Amino acid sequence: MKNTLIAPSVLAADFANLQRDIEMINNSEADWFHIDVMDGHFVPNISYGMPVIQAIKKHATKPLDVHLMIEKPERYIETFAEVGADIITVHYEATVHLHRTLRQIKAAGCKAGVVLNLTTPVSVLEDILPECYMVLIMSINPGFGGQKFEEITYQKVKKLRKMIDDQGLDTLIEIDGGVTNKNAAQLVKAGANVLVAGSYVFGAENPITTIAALKKMTNV
Repeated sequence: MKNTLIAPSVLAADFANLQRDIEMINNSEADWFHIDVMDGHFVPNISYGMPVIQAIKKHATKPLDVHLMIEKPERYIETFAEVGADIITVHYEATVHLHRTLRQIKAAGCKAGVVLNLTTPVSVLEDILPECYMVLIMSINPGFGGQKFEEITYQKVKKLRKMIDDQGLDTLIEIDGGVTNKNAAQLVKAGANVLVAGSYVFGAENPITTIAALKKMTNV
């Protein structure tokens, strides 16, 4: 039986009722909180920063999976660790010295991961995989929630899963963007371990039931 992790994206939460939505995730079958940090430079949008993450950490009972969609993320690694990040993922495209940045994340006490944009091939990670707790594959163009899932993702997941298995690693594969009940099982079948779901969860009539259904269909 697979243990697929579900990580609701807080970007889709109601920020006027953020504590309510945090408690909902705490009380659900979700495994992590997915935290999208955008700087308006690397991606064409600005989300939230350290004070909001610190506030989430105060109430969260599950790990914070912090996805940095920012230029030169190495400038802020220690600060994100201090405000409560448990996992920090940085974009391959956003940092010049990726190996150094991953080591920096680990030195700050967090698990380290790499993110690939939609059209970045997984082959670029071949030499860095041993340093990665997780690889996040974007299944949309990063920067906005609610986008349509891109079918190219399935083949990327299969290629990455083979690379990980060939190297004898236990690196997790996370998918972010357009995840719903229409593609979740297929993503897990292709080799994914962690599914981020934002609009699909928070836009549902009953988010707790929606999360439970995602868990059920991907843990078979």
